This record gives sequence, C-alpha cells and structure tokens, in this order.
Amino acid sequence: MKHISSPNHKINKRLNKLYPPSIAELAINDIIDLIFKYKQRIKSQEYHLSQKDIVLITYGDQVSKNHEASLKTLNDFMDNHLKGVINSVHILPFYPYSSDDGFSVVNYSAVDPHMGSWREIEEISKNYRLMVDGVINHISQFSDWFRAYLSGDPYFQDFFIDLDPSIDLSKVVRPRASPLLSEFVDDDGKIHNIWTTFSKDQVDLNYKSHRVLRNVLDALFYYIEKGATLIRLDAIAFIWKEIGTQCVHLPQTHELIQLMRDVLHEVAPEVIIITETNVPHHENVSYFGSGDDEAQMVYNFALPPLLVHSILNGNTKTLNSWAKTLTLPSDKVCFFNFTASHDGIGLRPVKDILKDEEVDFIVQKVQEHGGLVSFRAEEDGTKTPYELNCSYIDALTNPNEDDAIRLKRLLVTQATVLAMPGVPGIYFHSLVGSRNYRDGVKHTGVNRTINREKYHIDWLENELSKQGSLAKSVFDSYKRLISIRINEEAFNPFGKFNFLDMGEKIFAIDNVCAKGVERIIAIHNFSNEEVICILPKNIKLPLYDILSTNYGVLSQEENEQKREFKLAPYQIMWLKGTI
Repeated sequence: MKHISSPNHKINKRLNKLYPPSIAELAINDIIDLIFKYKQRIKSQEYHLSQKDIVLITYGDQVSKNHEASLKTLNDFMDNHLKGVINSVHILPFYPYSSDDGFSVVNYSAVDPHMGSWREIEEISKNYRLMVDGVINHISQFSDWFRAYLSGDPYFQDFFIDLDPSIDLSKVVRPRASPLLSEFVDDDGKIHNIWTTFSKDQVDLNYKSHRVLRNVLDALFYYIEKGATLIRLDAIAFIWKEIGTQCVHLPQTHELIQLMRDVLHEVAPEVIIITETNVPHHENVSYFGSGDDEAQMVYNFALPPLLVHSILNGNTKTLNSWAKTLTLPSDKVCFFNFTASHDGIGLRPVKDILKDEEVDFIVQKVQEHGGLVSFRAEEDGTKTPYELNCSYIDALTNPNEDDAIRLKRLLVTQATVLAMPGVPGIYFHSLVGSRNYRDGVKHTGVNRTINREKYHIDWLENELSKQGSLAKSVFDSYKRLISIRINEEAFNPFGKFNFLDMGEKIFAIDNVCAKGVERIIAIHNFSNEEVICILPKNIKLPLYDILSTNYGVLSQEENEQKREFKLAPYQIMWLKGTI
C-alpha cells in the first residue's frame, strides 16, 4: 500500500492538482498528522446502507423541556416514539452560531450550550446513526478565525478572500440577492472587502490556504470521533473561487470533495459524504463523481417541487418524464430523497424541467396557501424566485380545504419519497404535519422561519395523543408507512428500479430487491379522482397490497386476463410479488 507522501498516492495527486508543489507538500504533512492523530481516537465499524435507513431531519432544539438540555429532550422523544422505526438522525447545526439558525458557525468544535454538550450528541449517536453538517463554505464573522484575521494574526491572514471591489465579479453565480463583497474594518482601521456568498455574517473560507484545509479536516474528523457517520457538506458547490468564472461547480470543487472523502476514509471508510447543492438537477447529480470517488449520497433536490407540481395539477406527466431520466453511475451511490427541510422548497433544481409558467403557477398557489417566496440575483441584475417558503403540508393544500384532504395529499407525497430508490430524509415538521408558522416570520423577518417552529415537548406530546388532531393523524400514518418500508428488501437503496407508465395521474415505481427475487410496485394516485390502473403484462401475478388490511389485491386466477384495478383519490398501493 502506497504511503500518502508517495507521489502516486491518490491523496498526494489530488493535492498537487489543487496547490502548487510547495503548498501541496505542506498540506500532505498536515494530513499525515491528522490521520495519525485520529486513527488513535476513532474506532471504525463497517456499515452498509439498507432499506432500514431512514433519516429524521431536525434541529437540536426542535423540542424543549424546562431545565433540560434540548438535545436530551430530542433523544428522549426519539426513544419514546421513533425507536425501531427511524434509525438515523440529521441534527442540523448544533454549534454556537450568530445567524441563519445555525448555518453561521462561530465555533466548529463546540456545541451550543443552549442545546447541551458533546455528551448529549454522543448519547444520541449510540442508538441512531448520526448525520452532522460540515458548514465549511463559510464561517461566522464572530468566529475566532475571522476575529484573528481582523486583528492581524499572521496564521489567519490567508483564511479569507479580500478583494478590490473594482474587480469584475459579474460572472459569479449568486444564490442570494445580497452583496457578494462585504466591508469590514480591521483593528488598525483598514477596510477589507471580504467574499460573502450568503450574507455579511457568513464569511467565505479560502481553500487555497492549506491551513484552512487542515483546520476544516480536523473539524470533520472531530465530528466522526463524536459519533457522526454521515457528513453533510453544506453549500459545497460554491467552495472554490476563481476570478473570471461562475465560482460554482468548478473542477477544483469536485477535486476538493474527493480529497476530503479520501482523507476521511483513511480513518473511517464507513463514513458517508452527502452533498447539498440546491442547483439544477443535471448539475446536482455531477457530485456523484464517477460513482466511487465523490459523494455517496446526493440530495434529490428536484423531487420536492415536482411532487408539489404534481399534486397541485393532479397530473404526474412531468414527474414521470423526469423520473425516467434518473440514473446512477454505480451501485455504490444513491439519492437522498426528501420533500421538506429547514430551507424552503428550491426552484432552481427544476429550472430545466418545468416551464416558467409552470413555476409561476406553483409560486402563485403556494402564496395563496399562505406561503412566501425568496428571490436570488441573476447576472443581469434581475431577481427570480429561488425557493418557496412554506410548510410542505400547506404547500399542497389550500387552507380552506378539509384536514382529511390535507392528510391524503401529504401522505401520497411522503409515500412516494419512501418508495423512491435511495435513502429517505424526513423533516420533523412533515412527520407531525406542522402548518405555516407566520407569527415566527413576523418576529424574525426571515421567510425560512415559516417552516422552523420549535415546540415545547408537553404541547407536542398532547397534540400527538389527541384523537382526531392533524398532528396525530399524520404522525401515526407516517410511522405505519415507515414500519412497513423498513422490512421490505425491495426498498434497499441499491436495488433495481423502473418507473412504469400507468397514466398521467399515477406515479408508479417498480422496485426490485438486490437479490432479484422480490419486487414492490409502489403506485400513487396524485389526483382527486378515482383512477383505473392496468398492470403491464410482464409483471408476474399474484401481487399483494402490503398497505391494505385485507392484503390481497390481484390474484393470478382472477386477473391474468384483466389486470386492472381502481385507485381512490390520493390512494397509495404498494404491491408485493416475485420476479
């Protein structure tokens, strides 16, 4: 086995692609030191993803209890309600922060004392696979790193990007309408114009500095030591900057992600890298790399807006067409499927999938449903809708509709996520059917607050135990779907899949287990009408609906000639059979 210092070692090769030889040599020495340090502290354990992997997406202070660390309250809630159903949890940034609900990190190696300590994080990781955020494109202006930079500390002088404001940066892709360069004054009164992709409070790190690379890798290793087995790389598409380019999806960005994976896998090869790139779909999937060298999971960002589009139109034609384009570069990677997250419903991922008028229709409907819209700046200075800020259940249904319809529409989208090839991610608010939190937006002035309400545990427990409440109906129904899903090998993220043509109101996925023995045909009616479905002749009967209480649906004797059945409005069927 080649040593990392060998010119032919892949880590060495990657470093020499990113840096001049003299800097690459310094970086190699840094990495060797880190690997030696953490091999003594991290116990690697082999793990393979399966149908049992379901990820709860939640804030560390999503639920609170008087005089108790919120991370402990969260752990207790999961133990009481989700143990044996959901096996993984993505705790959104739990570090000390200055803005953006955690995504402006003040200290990478600390836990926000309002939530608890590393002790609570480690306790959670004992019973749940833990996903943590590497918020490594930027850091808070109030961090020790940036304060040291402004104070003139030589070690930190290349940590950030300071530019002459007269430089032409018009080609840079902007995810926000805020200024790209923000003005800061150092301790000597000198003005610095610092690169800030997302806000003035979030100063971008300069990865042309080997010291930045070393300190960030140190933080990622530390998370693994504390129990993380999945690392979410936040806003990673913007991480490398080259003046005169769009500064997004650059070759160096992909090289850097591949380098990070290689380095982390030297110590913990079971760790999964998941990239968060809220961009057009074809750009998003590029982060799979060749299929065994970059991200093992990629957020399926086009799915949330396409499911909303399908429900609002009662038509799955576009969803079906898009789904049939889904391919994976290898059987070692998969999609991370979701509908809602702490952010809004991104619209950029469907830029080349939905027409402008179709996007405008969704925007209009979501606003009618009480949602909000956030905008981004284009190269020509205009602003276009960037994301829809709305609870997912309210995005799907008008406030005047009955809760029975609200529940059905939500469940058909969530069942689709559970049936899609890949690993499902479930946002806490989707799990409990949360509505728009407009009062929160009034308080913070931030659109995204609409989908980030926090709960006192006593109030939530009461809602989840109240017969007839929307929260209980959603929670119980969702848990039942998950409980069925995790026991079916056909839903293994690395099985075979195909999307069936069963009409423009139906979305049907044919999932076949990796062993090629069993299949589940997941059929979802996205319309408010009864639909007659006809199964393709190449699908072997009998089939049984594993969601139905009477179980049997299509028997070989009765339906070999007439392979049709009816689906009620918004009905879901998961038909199980053999190949």
